[in-house]
Amino acid sequence: QVQLVESGGGLVQPGGSLRLSCAASGSMFSIIDMGWYRQAPGKQRELVAVMNDDGKTNYVDSVKGRFTISRDNAKNTVYLQMNRLSPEDTAVYYCSVNYYRNDGGNFDSWGQGTKVTVSA
Repeated sequence: QVQLVESGGGLVQPGGSLRLSCAASGSMFSIIDMGWYRQAPGKQRELVAVMNDDGKTNYVDSVKGRFTISRDNAKNTVYLQMNRLSPEDTAVYYCSVNYYRNDGGNFDSWGQGTKVTVSA
């Protein structure tokens, strides 16, 4: 069983910044991808940013140049630095981890979500 604990969401004014954190714990042999998704009201969940175990990143076009994903493999933690936030970034942000167990099984685990509201 793998648990993901997210933190860092909240209310911020347009143009402001937030940093999300997600710590993974539990039985994992190795973590492959660590990423962030978001779901705005009335919309489908979308990938925001992901980083694999080689450090390769991928971002949705709407956040390129504003958001930065990073990870601390020693702490099994992924971060999302969000700058120049706009109301369109308002959503619940979910952390996701793809990992291998000792038995070779590959799994995805999701956090409970942290709400980000960008409003004046």
